[in-house]
Amino acid sequence: MAGNFLENNTVTLVGKVFTPLEFSHELYGEKFFNFILEVPRLSETKDYLPITISNRLFEGMDLEVGMRVRIEGQLRSYNRKSPEEGKNKLILTVFARDISFVPEEEVVKNPNEIFLDGFICKKPVYRTTPLGREITDLLIAVNRPYNKSDYIPVIAWGRNARFSEKLEVGDRIRLWGRVQSREYQKKLGDEVVTKIAYEVSITRMEIVEKELQKTE
Repeated sequence: MAGNFLENNTVTLVGKVFTPLEFSHELYGEKFFNFILEVPRLSETKDYLPITISNRLFEGMDLEVGMRVRIEGQLRSYNRKSPEEGKNKLILTVFARDISFVPEEEVVKNPNEIFLDGFICKKPVYRTTPLGREITDLLIAVNRPYNKSDYIPVIAWGRNARFSEKLEVGDRIRLWGRVQSREYQKKLGDEVVTKIAYEVSITRMEIVEKELQKTE
């Protein structure tokens, strides 16, 4: 078991509410809503990340577009059938466990942080970009209670790409990085549509030795 379920998947984001809250679903009388959070990068670009939040967390808060907030939670995944393609698609969302307002004048050094402790569940794919940058694509399974897991796409760059290329299915790793959004084009019939992918970009990673796994 990869540690405590509340500690093996932690996300902290600081950004601005970009879209109005939209009702998602109700579970045991608790209502859940979705919205997009605009999170700045260290460069001039921004990530637009999906948030799922319970009405019990923001009760009494005036959660409007443009409000600057801090979200603490976990990166979750689930499968949903795509009406365009007729097959299951992996959907990612940040499931909020806490939310608070952040004053505009408050300086936040790192507005996008994630830690994951999970297992390689698909053979890593190493490649290079047209500009020669090295990338390895990974899929990480992170345990959740009740025998559930979140399956999270991860990318490693440079020396981390070369290191992770050699990992095998079943290897346990810990990684630190950020959640990012990325636009891409996909052809559906005669039409080319723009879609958004979400993934974790690694800044630091380590493999958990099997001897250590047995003691945890």
